[in-house]
Formats: sequence, structure tokens, C-alpha cells
Amino acid sequence: MKLTVVIVNYNVRYFLEQCLHAVQKAASKVSSEIIVVDNDSVDGSCAMVETRFPEVHLISNKENVGFSKANNQAIRMARGEYVLLLNPDTVVEEDCFLKVVGFMDQTPGAGALGVKMIDGKGRFLPESKRGLPTPEVAFWKIFGFSKLFPHSKKFGRYHLGHLSNDQVHEVEVLAGAFMLIRREVLDKVGLLDESFFMYGEDIDLSFRITQAGYKNYYFPETTIVHYKGESTKKSSINYVKVFYNAMIIFARKHFSKENARLYSVLINLAIYFRALLSVCAQFLKTIFLPLTDALLIFAGFAVLLPVWETFKFEHGYYPPEYLHIAVPVYVLIWLCCIWLNGGYRKNIYPASIFKGLLWGTLSILVFYSLIDESLRYSRALLLMGAAWAFALLPAYRFLLAKLSVPGLNLKLNRYKRAVIVAGEAEARRINQLLAGSGEKISTVGYVFPEAAALHPLYLGNMHQLKEIIRINKADELIFSSEDISSREIIGLMLGLNNLNIDYKIAPPESLSIIGSNSISTAGDLYVVHINSIAKENNRQNKRAFDLGLAIVLLVCSPFLVVLAGKRFGGFRSLFDVLSGKKSWVGYCSANQACLPPIRKGVVTPASLFSENLPEKKKEELDLLYAKDYRIVNDLEIIWKTWIKNRKL
Repeated sequence: MKLTVVIVNYNVRYFLEQCLHAVQKAASKVSSEIIVVDNDSVDGSCAMVETRFPEVHLISNKENVGFSKANNQAIRMARGEYVLLLNPDTVVEEDCFLKVVGFMDQTPGAGALGVKMIDGKGRFLPESKRGLPTPEVAFWKIFGFSKLFPHSKKFGRYHLGHLSNDQVHEVEVLAGAFMLIRREVLDKVGLLDESFFMYGEDIDLSFRITQAGYKNYYFPETTIVHYKGESTKKSSINYVKVFYNAMIIFARKHFSKENARLYSVLINLAIYFRALLSVCAQFLKTIFLPLTDALLIFAGFAVLLPVWETFKFEHGYYPPEYLHIAVPVYVLIWLCCIWLNGGYRKNIYPASIFKGLLWGTLSILVFYSLIDESLRYSRALLLMGAAWAFALLPAYRFLLAKLSVPGLNLKLNRYKRAVIVAGEAEARRINQLLAGSGEKISTVGYVFPEAAALHPLYLGNMHQLKEIIRINKADELIFSSEDISSREIIGLMLGLNNLNIDYKIAPPESLSIIGSNSISTAGDLYVVHINSIAKENNRQNKRAFDLGLAIVLLVCSPFLVVLAGKRFGGFRSLFDVLSGKKSWVGYCSANQACLPPIRKGVVTPASLFSENLPEKKKEELDLLYAKDYRIVNDLEIIWKTWIKNRKL
């Protein structure tokens, strides 16, 4: 056997599904086997692999043993002349394996090989080729010199920015996302070092390969998509700590004691430096909008006050306390109401701001009518200040969104315009999937791989894509991997990457459409069967309902708990819900692979029925519950279950 493909998965089921679909096509051109090692995922990954890819060898771990150990489990079973370590959040071209194996066959001195990687926007990923992170190289990287001078041979050595992205090069370090290794080399240098739980193991193995006299190659004659950041937030403190601690392990293992000590000091400084920057950035990001809102509203009153005084009364009519005490109180009430209505979340809806201002204004007016008459300075000024806030706050948020300020996503409630690139049958299926996803997406039309087609939504052919995007003002291109090869998709992404457009891929017979727009954010995921309950606000609402009902029962207990009977499990269920172990309502079927994970329920939708329901009926009930989640549904299930229990 020529090739063994090893994929370690952890809770990225939909990316794994897309990855395996592409891998199977590429593997058909080379004698190969595919091994998936799952690190105790809870998103139905194992069930998906067993159902959709029965020919894939699946190793299902009962705990997360880490990246290195999981890869080693598969490598020990591998029968291939070459072993490919591949991330699940990747898409390979159809001739990828044929090309890389061919290069290795023709280059006997090559110990390992990496390829050109692009992100979900078609942008080159610099970690496709890397230099060894010596103390000097690490220093330039940690303190930002490599970012300032990316093409410098001295400062940009971490990502070898001085080397062409489109030529074959001998390099020092390969990325673990795609690392093809000669089996005899692994037998000589050993497997992945399991002291690296996550990160750093690819650097360690790359170094050991070169130390053994072999060469590592960067091979850009095939390209893969790497949806970076799906399992880990790269900007988080935890990531920084884990990654840099992995570098310390590497230094202690391979550098001299003196250099390792220097490296350790440098890395620890970097961790604290990054932590300080992260805390400051998070604080500034948290207070930026509220502080700006407060200053703008206060500035409005400061401008309106003298104008109104001059127009209606005389300068100095209102006491200083009005601007120094009363107005800040008004501002605080408005800010609290905006916050309660979700105006300071990452995804900001203009309606949330308007609601917050409206409720704030009403609250102030009620408060205004109840206080002593001597403190009622001016209802007219209050209303003018409110009008100022209503006009200015949404306007400046819109401006910030247009300026692409990081961390601010203004949702204008408009539909994304999508162009589907697929054969006619797949185009219709994808369109139906989009319609069932509950997302605000409008299908502009179809682009077929073949020549012309008589279809009302037909826009043109593949070679017309640039014009189609421009004329139809498309926001997204959705490719069918059933009709368009991975190589064509990647080629189009590279060719169109100067356009401001998002790319997504729909695997055949799947209920998911996947894409990723940046190096540090999880990919957009359109899934028809997780339309509603998977949404963040619905998860929050469900947990709030669980806690609210549990607190009511606790306050009214033991009377209500006794009334609820054994059906609800009494006090034990009450405390399970309070602690977060359970939800009041959960799924009823045993097969939950196609459903977003939620807590186990005290009751289920099946609790409404007296007879023992067949498993298929339970699955249908769970699907309906997940697709159309509302708090009233939970309330109805609990109430009817209680009534039914009393009658039994």
C-alpha cells in the first residue's frame, strides 16, 4: 500500500464530513487507506463516519488523548509506504495525493513534505512553510517584527517570507495540518512526541527528520483549503499559553541548557506580554461602545442645553446639577436598557439599540413623573436628548461597521445574496437546504458547469463568474463538491480572492454547507436540521428558562415539588437543572447524531405520549423540537406531562 491518511478529529463533525469527501476522491488515484481517530467528540462525529464513510477505519477514543497520541495510535496501524497527517478542517484537490507521492518517489532524500495552504477566503496561509523557532527567530515573531517585515530574511524567518509561495523549497518546519512523512523515516526518528498535547509536535518532528539527515520540502504544486481556527481560538490567552509552553518543551529537548533557559525566559515574557495585551484589548473592546454612547449622549445634552436656554429662557436658567447629575443618571438608564436588549453583544442589531433607547426613555419619563417637582428640570430637553440618541447611536455604529472595525458586526437584517455553482439537480437541493436553514440568504441564481441551460435562475457559465458576482452584487459563492472538483473550487478561490466575497462548499447528500472567512473565527455553517435550537440566543433563552423555573420551584417547594410527583424526579432533578447537569426538556431518541447537543432532559417531547413510541417517531419529535425551539414549547411539554402524570 502506498499511502495511509491519518485524521484526528475533535468536535468538528461537519468539517470532517467535507474533508473525508475530498480525501476519498484523492485517495482513489493512489493505493491508500484512511484512518480517523476521534478524541471523544460529543457532536455525533463517530456516528457520521460510520454511516456515511463505512470504508474508513475509525478509532473512537473514550477521552481526549491529545493530538500527538491520537496520531500515534493510527501510525502504529498504518500499512502505507507514506503516512499523511491531515487536519479534519481541510479540503484537498483530487490529484493531491498523486502529486505529493510522485514527488516523494522521485526525491529519495525527502523525509517529509508540506503543501501550499489557503484559508476560506482564498488567502495564502504563511504557516505553509516555516523556519526553526530559535530564540532569535522566536523573538522577532513574538514582538511583532515578523509582521512588520514579513519578507525580510532576518525578521520574517519564522514564516520564511523571503521564499516564493509558488516554488518548491527545502524548509525546516512543516505544518501538522498536512504533513506527508516517509514511513521508513518515522521508523528511524520515532513517532510524534506525546509530551506535546497540542501544538509544537509538528516542529519537533520536522526538526528530528532534518537531524536524521533527511530534508523537508514545501511543495506548492498542489493546494489545500485549511479552515484554521475551528477547534481553537488563536487569539485566546489559553491558546497563547498552550502554544508557547509547547515551544518551551521543544527548547528544553533540543537546545543547549543555556539557550533553553534563555528561550524559556523569552517565552514566559511573551505569555505575560500577550496576556496583558489581551486583557487590555478585551477591556477596551468591552467598554468602547458603552463609553462612546455615554459621551455622545452627554455631548448632545451639552450642546442642546445652552441652545434651549437661549431660545426659551435665558443663559444659566438650569442649575449646574442638571448637566452634572441628572444627565449622567439619564445616560446610565439608557445604557442599562440598551445592554438588557442586547445592544452591546458582538452581533448588533439596530432594533436592539432602538428598543433599548425606547425602554430607557419610557423608564426615565416614569422616573421623572415620580420624583420631587423641584428635580423635574425639563421634559422638553429630555425628549430632545432622546431624539439625539435615537439619531446618532445607530448612525455611528453603521459608520464603524462600514469601516470594518474589528469585533463589531452590525446586522442590518438584510439578506445575503448567494450564487450557487452546481449542476441543476444539486443547485435545487442546495437552494432547498438554504431555505430550510432559517438564515437570511437569497439565492440570486445558478451557475452551471456545463454550457448553457434553460432554467429561470440560470446566470451563466463558470468562466463568467467575475461578471456574475459584480452584476448581481453577490455576497457568497456556494460550490457543490458533487459537480465541481476540489481542484476547480480551489483554483476559483485563488483566482477570485481579490473580490470581497465569501466561499462555501456543499458536500453531496449532506445537510450542511461549510465555509470559513478568517484565520481565527469558526466557519459559517448552514445546517437545515439545527436551524433554531443551535442559535446562541435560543441556548441562552433555554438555560434562562431552566434556571427560572428551577428557582420558582425551589422557592415554592416542597409544595410544588411534591405536586410534580416522581415524573420530574423531585428535588434531585431540581438541583440537576440548577447545576447545569440537566435541562427541563431534552431529546427522547437514542440517535442524536444529526442534532445539536443539548443537556439531558428531565422530560422529553415523548413524555406527552402514553404508549412506547418507536425510535423513528422519537427521532421525528426531536427533529421538530430542534428545528423550531421556543420557550413556550418547553413550558407546554412540562405542563402537559405534569397533567398527564396526575391522571395516571
